[in-house]
This record gives sequence, structure tokens and C-alpha cells, in this order.
Amino acid sequence: MRVGVLALQGAFVEHRHALERLGHEVVEVRLPDDLASVDALVIPGGESTTIGKLLVDYSLLEPIRRRVQEGTPTLGTCAGAIVLAKDIGRDQPLIGTMDMVVNRNAFGRQIQSFETDLRIPAIGEKPIRAIFIRAPIITSVGPKAEVLARLDDGTIVAARQGNMVATAFHPELSGDDRFHAYWLETTATAGAR
Repeated sequence: MRVGVLALQGAFVEHRHALERLGHEVVEVRLPDDLASVDALVIPGGESTTIGKLLVDYSLLEPIRRRVQEGTPTLGTCAGAIVLAKDIGRDQPLIGTMDMVVNRNAFGRQIQSFETDLRIPAIGEKPIRAIFIRAPIITSVGPKAEVLARLDDGTIVAARQGNMVATAFHPELSGDDRFHAYWLETTATAGAR
């Protein structure tokens, strides 16, 4: 599979490495023409306001929104989850295709970043090491989306809707590629909903 990784800002190199370890060809997406050849797309963590601004500046917002709506498998991690959400409680450019509400920087400042072993039943019994860096939380999902993972206190940290998967954590930083494999396996034929 040829996977595009939005490479305007944020942790795109780490996603590239995870996908290459899984045997996929990776294209760094910086311009609309870069989208033409990809079968799937990652919107990485970083700073959501900056990513939104750059999506507008590089004329990528509408082409990416269209690709996601057409069913391109899309993974949004941390800031990428914010950019995918329909509602974040503030005005900034969003792809806005996923039926969820996200609260930016919900865990606080950089010093409140943390790691935890996270159970994701869809992936299997063995937990994934989840790394949260100035992370958002998914405060709710609509009827089109499903919760994939919660912290022990019930906080939603991963969700799926058809061809889209969003995480509050950074699966690309753990060295465990099972989440990327799960995303591609389960969304490749899902299409948009």
C-alpha cells in the first residue's frame, strides 16, 4: 500500500518509519498533487492550530477533506485527531469529517505528558504502550463513530468511524506497530460513512 503522511509539521517522520517497518511505501504529503498517488493518509501529531493554518496555506484542506469523505483510510493522531473532529469547541480550520467532540490539550501542559499501557480490545489482549504528549481527549462520539479505547477512568482516547481512526496518543512513538497495522487492515475496505 502507498501511504501518505501529512508532512507540514509534527511527528511525520516517526509515522513514516512505522509504516515502512510494516512494508508500505510512504509519500510525504506537502502539496495537493502529493495526494493523487496515495491509498491511505496519516495526519500526525503536532500543533493543531498550525496544522490547520498550513492546510489552508498549502491548499490542502479541501482536497484532504474530499479524499477522506470518499473513503481514503485516514489516521489522525493527537493533533491529527483534533483536525479530523467535527467539533473542538473553537474556531480553526478542520477537516471536520469525524463524528466526535475533542478537547484540545485536555491533560494540561507538557509537564503533564505521560505514558501508560493501554488495552485496545480490537487489537488483542496485549496492551499497547500509549504515549500522551499535551494530548487531547475525545469527550464524545456520535452515532456514526465507535470508541476503540478508554483510559481506566473512562476517558476516550481512540475512536473509529468507517475509514477514519483517531487517537489522543502517539502510536508512532512506541516502537510497537500493531496500531498502524490494525488501522490499515480494518479501514482499507471500510469506505466513508
